[in-house]
Amino acid sequence: MKTATMPPLRVDPELRLAAEEVLNDNESLSAFMEAALREGVARRRLQREFVARGLDSRAQARRDNEYFAAEDVHAELEGMLNAARKNG
Repeated sequence: MKTATMPPLRVDPELRLAAEEVLNDNESLSAFMEAALREGVARRRLQREFVARGLDSRAQARRDNEYFAAEDVHAELEGMLNAARKNG
């Protein structure tokens, strides 16, 4: 696969120094920036998928006219959390 270049990134000298200070052994600044970019892309995709699922859920609730009280949902989640803590 061919590679592509990203536009140059201008940052404050303090940010560059901070990035260089956290590099792992044998890690280049370019590798760090690529990893950060990949993580940012993945995070944005997850956020968009989360919002899309929420909007779909809202639309389904409106279609079915089926809603749940927040207190009931919280209680069920609390029970699931307690069970998970107990089992492991």
